[in-house]
This record gives sequence, C-alpha cells and structure tokens, in this order.
Amino acid sequence: MVAVAILAAGKGTRMKSDLPKVLHSLGGRSLVEQVLHSCSSLSASRQMVIIGYQSDRVKQALSDFENLEFVEQTQQLGTGHAVQQLIPYLEGYSGDLLILNGDVPLLTPETLQKLLQTHQTHQNAATILTANLPNPQGYGRVFCDENLLIKEIVEDRDCSPAQKQNSRINAGVYCFNWSELAKILPNLQSNNDQQEYYLTDVFSLMSPVMAVDVQDYEEILGINDRKQLASAYRILQDRIKDNWMAAGVTIIDPASVTIDDTVELQADVVIEPQTHLRGETKIGARSRIGPNTLVENSQIGADVTIIYSVVTDSTIESQTRVGPYAHLRGHVQVGTGCRVGNFVELKSTTLGNNTNVAHLSYLGDTTTGNQVNIGAGTITANYDGVNKHQTSIGDRTKTGSNSVLIAPLTLGADVTVAAGSVIYKDVPDDCLAIARSHQAVKPGWRLKTD
Repeated sequence: MVAVAILAAGKGTRMKSDLPKVLHSLGGRSLVEQVLHSCSSLSASRQMVIIGYQSDRVKQALSDFENLEFVEQTQQLGTGHAVQQLIPYLEGYSGDLLILNGDVPLLTPETLQKLLQTHQTHQNAATILTANLPNPQGYGRVFCDENLLIKEIVEDRDCSPAQKQNSRINAGVYCFNWSELAKILPNLQSNNDQQEYYLTDVFSLMSPVMAVDVQDYEEILGINDRKQLASAYRILQDRIKDNWMAAGVTIIDPASVTIDDTVELQADVVIEPQTHLRGETKIGARSRIGPNTLVENSQIGADVTIIYSVVTDSTIESQTRVGPYAHLRGHVQVGTGCRVGNFVELKSTTLGNNTNVAHLSYLGDTTTGNQVNIGAGTITANYDGVNKHQTSIGDRTKTGSNSVLIAPLTLGADVTVAAGSVIYKDVPDDCLAIARSHQAVKPGWRLKTD
C-alpha cells in the first residue's frame, strides 16, 4: 500500500510570475499535473497535494482529479515542515509514503515503479532516488556502500576535494515507511541558516536507507525559472516525438514540430515541418498534417489532409481536405469527404458529408446538409450587432460566388443561389434564388471635370 504526497506549496519567486510555479504549463499539462500523471500507474491508495501559495487557485486547477486530497501548509518552512502537515491526515496509516516535488515534472512511471519496488522488496525504512550527474557541483553528495545502502549525505559546501569527485546526488524524491517516518517528524529542528525544517535530517535516524539511481538524470531536473522550463520542454518534446516515431508516426522535421503530451496519434500519420499539435487532439491513421499548421483540442479522422491552416476545438471526419490558409474554430464539425479550401473561415458550423467550401468564404453559426457547394466569396451574415443567428442550408444546395446569406435564414434542399445575391428570406426546396439589383448601362457617360 502506498500513498503519494506532492510538495506544491511554494510561490516560485524566480519564475517572475503571479501564477504559482506548479501551474506553469509544460507540454499540455501544468507542472503538477505532469507529476500526477507520472504516478498514475502506481495505484496509490491516497494522493495528496501540499499547497500554500494561492492555494485556492491550485485547487481549482486540479479540480478534475478525482479523490485528490489537499493539505494546507500556511507557512513555507522547508520540506520537513511540509511533510509534517501530513501527520493528522495519515493518522492510523501504516503503508509507504512516496514524496514527490510539484516542480519536477519529467519523472517517468517506470522510474517511480522501480523506486517503489526497491523500497518494498528490501523493506527499507527509506529509499532515496539518486542520480549521477556529469556536473554535480552545487548538489549534496550521496555516499553508499556496495549494496547502495546510504552511509551519509554531505552538502556540496561541506565536501572535501575527494568527496566532490562523487557524482551521485540526492534527487529529492523519497519513499518512506510511514510508521517509521511519523515517529521522527515531530522531532525535526530548524537549527540552520535558513531556519527551516529539512526532510533530509531524518535519514540519519532511520535504517536501512537505500539509494536507487535513475537511469536518465534529466528525469530529476527541477524547474526554478523560465530558462529551466524551456530546457524541460525540449527534453519532453524529444521524448514525445521519439515515442511517436517508434509507434509508426512520420515526423518530417522533428526539430520544427511540437506535440503536447496529451495528443494521440495513430499509425502512418505524417507530421510536416512547422506543425504544432496542442491539447486534447487526436489524429487518425494516414492523415497528413502541415506544413505550417496548428491543431488544438480537435479530433481529426483518418486520411485527412490539413495544410497551412489553424484548427481549434473542432472535429474533422475522414477523407477531408483542409487548406491552405483555412481557419476552423468554435466547435466546427466537418463531415466525411469534404473540402475546406483556401482562405475559408468556419465558426460554430457543421458541414454535411461531401460538402465543399472551396475558397474565400466565411460560414458562422451555419449547418449544411450533404453535397452542398459553397461558391467563392459566400458569406453568412450571422451577427446583427447584438445577437448571433443561425443559417441552415439543405442537401445539394449551391451558392454562387459573392453571395451573402443574412441570418436567421433557411435554404431548402436543391436550391441554387445566383452569384452576387443577397438572400434574407427563407427559400424552399428546388428553387433558384436571385436577389441583386438590375444592371444599368449608360452609353457615352464620362465623369465631368472642370
């Protein structure tokens, strides 16, 4: 049995932001959400987040996580003080406690599984995740015997020249036998320069304490400022793109592409250069996305092509072509076999199957049937200055170039709208609608000049 506690009470002064550090975004999730995601496979009996700075804001940001408990740390007096706040919450609990940091977002589930398994197999009082850094300067060193049992932890400033040759450092991720830890926590002292309660002080009072080396030291990198946030994003992007390419996705130029951790791709998807996939986006098999395309929080079917376009909060069914230079937003739904072409904007619109909006058009708050053809330059005038209004277009209806459809409006099935018409009254099925002024031609007319 394991409980998870995430330290997330700090402000993050070096981020230079009003936003709590743990709520800064990394690859489609906040930092603390990334940490929660990394431990989701542990089947923890309890998950607790220790909060302090802007606690209500953190609670709200994590409101979608079920059975998440929040523990208040009203004063931030160190890691030991933070864990002391768990004592009343874990009264009567006798399992293990995994302690994570809300600003260390790159840990993998495999690493945490290894840490927990080692801790439980050896029945340790405490187990510390450690890392061998190429440049450990500034980090406390962890000294172990041949069985990785920890003999001592020495702060960098206190290391002798020989001790500084040791590259193993404390990653700040711990697994404790809670019953053992609970006996020691109340006795922590703040006799140090910072007058804080350090969790690391408990290790000299516990036995056995074992180290577990992380395979890739980049997993334990913390976020303290914007530069480190950018470095973590690069690491996460490399990891995401490597995983998708191994799963059968083609990424033409990985260095120019970004993909959120929340995106799902199927086999044989092709991602062209300068393409960015954000949020809860899913892309079906054999679809080709980009170049120069943004897709955010959208569902894309199989065999879809989207080039030089922006698609947000929308659904596109299979065998549809979008772009170049199209913009779909506001919960657009595009059916199968459609064409949304050059310089077309769709907003809160549903297109039926095999419908074409080929170029230079705007459809807002519109629903079309199947096999509709929207001529070049067709506009739905959906806003009267106060309210938005709906336009409905029936099956197989065609609009001529430069038509304006003034909502609210219903065009029936098999309607043809003549080019240049301004339609403001409903049109029944099987009709031709013409609404334009008569052409006047005046022979010999010239502008008079004095």
